[in-house]
This record gives sequence, C-alpha cells and structure tokens, in this order.
Amino acid sequence: MANRFYDLTVAGCKRSLPILNVTDKLAIAGFIMLGDPNLTLACAKELAKKIPADTDVILTAETKGIPLAADLAREMGMERYVVARKSVKAYMENAVWVEDISITTKGVQKLCLDGVDVDRLKGKNVLLLDDVISTGGSMKALTELTEEAGGKVIGQACVLAEGDAAKRTDIIFLEALPLFDAE
Repeated sequence: MANRFYDLTVAGCKRSLPILNVTDKLAIAGFIMLGDPNLTLACAKELAKKIPADTDVILTAETKGIPLAADLAREMGMERYVVARKSVKAYMENAVWVEDISITTKGVQKLCLDGVDVDRLKGKNVLLLDDVISTGGSMKALTELTEEAGGKVIGQACVLAEGDAAKRTDIIFLEALPLFDAE
C-alpha cells in the first residue's frame, strides 16, 4: 500500500494519486481513470476543445484509454472509435500487430488491430489517445499500427504528460505529471 500521494487537479476534478515504485529508482503517481466516470467525462470534454477538428477516427490502446476514447468520441459526435488490443483474438481476421514497451507494463506487450479496424483507419485522419504519455512507447506503437493500416496520424492526445513528456510540443495534454524517486 502506498504511503505517499500526489494531489492532482485535472479538468476540474481533484484526485489524490498513490505514488508507487516501478523500479528501484523510479516511482510514478498511479493515475487510473477506469471506474471513475466523472473524471473520464470531464477530461473528454476538455480534450474535445483541443483536438484537431479534422479528426476522423480516435485510436487508443487497451485498456485504460477505452473509457476516455468512448467519452471523447461521444463528445465529438463520432459513432465509433478503434481499440488496439493486447492480443490477437480468435474472431480477428487479417490482424496486424506491433510490439510496445511501456514503463507501466512488465516486458514487451503486443498491440494489434483486427482487419475490420484496419479498414476503419485506412485513408483516415487518426487521433492517437491515451490516459498518460510518459516515454511515448505506446504512442509509437499506435503510430506504427496507424501507418500499417494506411491512416494518417494527425495528433497525439492524453490527459497527463508524465515527466519529460510535459516538455513536448507535439502532444496535446491537460496537465503535467511529475516522476518521483523510488523509496
């Protein structure tokens, strides 16, 4: 159980985030939107004001970005959004996949798109979406999937830019989130 916390206000919502060690030197504030519909909706409403107007499709990675993508798509009047899955499912046909390394996932993870979703991205302006951008590993994997599908990435958006990601000018985010020394 965490004994340190980071107080965050984002999109008018205040949350106290547990600070958790991810390595023997690095700790992060655990930002979990899953199960927090008020936070997810408030963040989607704020992000909707910032994303490129010519966005055709929102692409997110399984799992934590899903409720945010659903609310953002609804805010933007979109009928669908696309989710890159962490494994190829039996019902998928003509799936494409890439490998991803993230500081919050142990080891290498795979992200894949069903052939139907590949068709949804082909020739479209795609906004990549996640809850947090830190190292950019997930965004790199989503970019590769979009390009493989024949789509064009027109933006990368998240709720929080963690660590050095907050210095980037090529991403859309609502608030910065610091990194911490492990204890």
